[in-house]
Amino acid sequence: MSTDKMDRRISRATFVKLAAGAVPASMLTSVAHSQTRTVGKMLTRAIPSTGEALPVVGLGTWQTFDVGSGAKERAALTEVLKALFDAGGSVIDSSPMYGASEAVVGDLLEAMKGHDRAFLATKVWTQGRPAGIQQMEESMRLLKDERIDLMQIHNLVDWKVHLATLRAWKAEGRIRYLGITHYTASAHDQLEAVMRAETLDFVQLNYALDDRSAEKRLLPLAADRGIAVIVNRPFGGGGLLGRLRDRPLPDWAGEIGCESWAQILLKFCLGHPAITCVIPGTRRPEHMADNARAGTGRLPDAGLRARMASVL
Repeated sequence: MSTDKMDRRISRATFVKLAAGAVPASMLTSVAHSQTRTVGKMLTRAIPSTGEALPVVGLGTWQTFDVGSGAKERAALTEVLKALFDAGGSVIDSSPMYGASEAVVGDLLEAMKGHDRAFLATKVWTQGRPAGIQQMEESMRLLKDERIDLMQIHNLVDWKVHLATLRAWKAEGRIRYLGITHYTASAHDQLEAVMRAETLDFVQLNYALDDRSAEKRLLPLAADRGIAVIVNRPFGGGGLLGRLRDRPLPDWAGEIGCESWAQILLKFCLGHPAITCVIPGTRRPEHMADNARAGTGRLPDAGLRARMASVL
């Protein structure tokens, strides 16, 4: 067994023991940190199914990239992508549900010759096999890439049908990874059932300082099953960042190199060892640069994460 595979097996087993109360949280955190690496300017974590290193801060495109074709409205988004890449990030997540976002991402990446720097993730969001195939092929056309890094079943819509297609496409090399997504805690039972029953590379779910229900079962299960986790709502769904933005930073923020509330919220998520990547959305390059800095330096251990939770 290779060292990487052994490390991943230890990590998953440790999660199971932790859930049973048999292993201190500090041990779990130390195992996760042993799998966290720095490539360029940003920390990475291994995708469990392959060991491929993935930068820990990416970019979501819901609403923010749903713009028209005007040069002015797209100029700032080009700078957002540059800020992501300059910081060492690569993950760009979209969906047919997000209006023009896929087309905008594809156009901008083509113009900046950025496809080789991007880890493109999108989704299938429709009913039936023929419609799913048609939609995914359209996503490839819009994203201007014949091979998608990660194709996900959006909100578990017709997941049994689409999962069979994704497995075939992965075997053919049309996609590199497959996964499932949802954005609300009310769907966690269904996510859990699919994660237990099927072999997946990724799960994308909601998790934030004020939305921690995924800690109960889904994050330990992902670690146990070797599933990478993308967090799609790291700032919470109820205006958490807006409520905190004008408050002074806590004294402990400097202990993990945080200079903004956005960085604190992102580092809280990344401090959980089961989480592979967070994908906050933005249309402002300065916010992308600020978010990306959460993927550098020290991550909070279990003790500090408990202190972070006390700010609410």
